[in-house]
Amino acid sequence: MRTDLVTTTNATAAIATVRNLGILAHVDAGKTTVTERILFLTGATHKRGEVHDGTTVTDFDPQERDRGITIFAAAVSCSWDGHRINLIDTPGHVDFADEVERSLRVLDGAVAVFDAVAGVEPQSESVWRQADRHGVPRIAFVNKLDRAGADLDAAVASIRERLHPAPLAVQLPIGREDGFTGVVDLLGMRALTWAAGPGPDGYREGPVPEDLREEAERRRRALDEAVAGLHPGALEEFCNHGSLAPGTLAAALRDLTRTGEAVVVLCGSAYRNRGIEPLLAAVTAYLPSPLDVPAVRGEHDGAEQERVADPAGPFAGLVFKVNATATGRLTYLRIYSGTLRKGDTVLDAGTGRTERIARILRVQADKHAETESATAGDIVAVVGAKAARAGATLCTPAEPLVLEPTVTADPVVTVAVEARHAIDTDRLATALARLAEEDPSLLVRTDPETGQRVLSGMGELHLEVAVEKIRQTARGLEVTVGRPQVAYRETVSSGVTGLVYRHVKQDGGAGQFAHVVLDVAPLAGGDGDQEPEGFEFRSTVTGGRVPKEFVQAVEAGCRDALAEGPLGGHPVTGVVVTLTDGATHAKDSSDLAFRTAGRLALREALRRCRPLLLEPVTEVTVTVPEDAVGGVLGDLAARRGRVNGSAPRGGTVAVTAVVPLVELFGYATRLRSRTQGRGTFAARPAGYARAPR
Repeated sequence: MRTDLVTTTNATAAIATVRNLGILAHVDAGKTTVTERILFLTGATHKRGEVHDGTTVTDFDPQERDRGITIFAAAVSCSWDGHRINLIDTPGHVDFADEVERSLRVLDGAVAVFDAVAGVEPQSESVWRQADRHGVPRIAFVNKLDRAGADLDAAVASIRERLHPAPLAVQLPIGREDGFTGVVDLLGMRALTWAAGPGPDGYREGPVPEDLREEAERRRRALDEAVAGLHPGALEEFCNHGSLAPGTLAAALRDLTRTGEAVVVLCGSAYRNRGIEPLLAAVTAYLPSPLDVPAVRGEHDGAEQERVADPAGPFAGLVFKVNATATGRLTYLRIYSGTLRKGDTVLDAGTGRTERIARILRVQADKHAETESATAGDIVAVVGAKAARAGATLCTPAEPLVLEPTVTADPVVTVAVEARHAIDTDRLATALARLAEEDPSLLVRTDPETGQRVLSGMGELHLEVAVEKIRQTARGLEVTVGRPQVAYRETVSSGVTGLVYRHVKQDGGAGQFAHVVLDVAPLAGGDGDQEPEGFEFRSTVTGGRVPKEFVQAVEAGCRDALAEGPLGGHPVTGVVVTLTDGATHAKDSSDLAFRTAGRLALREALRRCRPLLLEPVTEVTVTVPEDAVGGVLGDLAARRGRVNGSAPRGGTVAVTAVVPLVELFGYATRLRSRTQGRGTFAARPAGYARAPR
């Protein structure tokens, strides 16, 4: 027997036991606590870490421990029931949504954690939509069932109403609030209970309590009916027998989870160590391995290619995170195909640069264990890739492939960052460059008018964390930060028809000639008070009066003009430009001439179209005690907020409003003072609206 075939077969079988898993949720839903309990139960750690004590494995950064929130996505590995679980604990704050986006790009499955009192919260919905875009199968874990006001049915209803999958609850809680002690497993019709006080960990299995038997049977019947309505194979058995066997039900749940047609819902209390073992069992049973997901697709020389999770295939991996540590540069990599070995030379397919892999590391948050090789399905960190950025594809030089990178959202908040002492200017530039390399959602540039270095990010907290990181890593560097400024836009409130522009230039040799006629109008659309965004270019020129290649040059010139508007030099959006006529010269017309004409013509048109200034607005959900609602509503009105509605949530009220981003600076402190520290808020970008004159 050939040993290479046996080795390949064994490696492929090992891939089937891998689960690349993300933990997703809103701030304070319990993501990090769930991760800590998973690591403890699987033996990866020997002591439970607590967020409030600053002792968690994944929140290892000093800022995370000081603030009590997850800021940076952290990867860990553990083993459970013969499966290797590569787990990424992701941030829950909207300012760090780009960390979630890059993590989801390389994951095969996820656990969405929901608060049993609040249900689906704003950032829960945002990360769910991100997972939808990446096609990542999910299971749901309703956490904190031991809290006052916890309600599994209400949480499931909010999943159905706000996220729109078919939620399939496979457990029934035993006890309510402080009396929550376990769950009824509806598949096996058994009770799983955990100790109520000090004592050995682990659950005990027993029969369903008599007072819950009728309710459990009713819910099992409803589960069978719901699954049969979604799964053809289950429907056949249900029609023949009137119920589903546990094996049939489990197989159908696995299929529905992986296709995204339904989401399995489990429940528990991670802080009290209840419900984590069934959650791990569900992860291994329902979420896919790298072999179960579609082959990754990429391009080479304009042709699309596929790479399956084959350890014997050509190597291909995607960089999703870069981290500069005291001991060197770590490049985090998801391997989609082939095998990577220490000492291999790989190609950065996007830049054409080759990199030598000096070391391969298994990651355990901020700790690492060196390994000789990694195969398809692995998530590892490598040392030696000096220039690869997040989103880069590393592959075998002989068989290059470019995988689709993650999409980075445009930053909306900006601060001016300067070194307090001129001698530190170069050190600051180096620190900012390294910061932008690690976090692609941060944008560093030099303002051409003021000469200031400007740092842009996804929110005020995002920038606070970035500046604090500079102070921590660049010892002795004193930094001054200007007031955050938002990224304004400009648009037009009216149009202009038949604007004629002739570009004629003759200064010796070949001249430049371009004649264009443009119609400019506001872009249709928008939602309520929010203005439509984007740019559309059309051409109605007939008879070849402007050749096709020159039409493209006019469009390029128009896009150049949109970079700076007439009001304050802000980018212009929400405009439709139509090229209706034009003329050329036999010798002097060129792409450059028509591009220049398009740029100058649109600039002139924008000045005639009654330009308007737009400001970014955010959708804010403020959760406050009932007795503080009046004061919060008044404060939102003072901040030019438009309240859309409110809903009670277990003793609190969630107020939803659209507020200009510039009015939210310092809002967290103001909200805490108005609510005695009990109020929280979450915000997400909601487009642009007209700024007051």
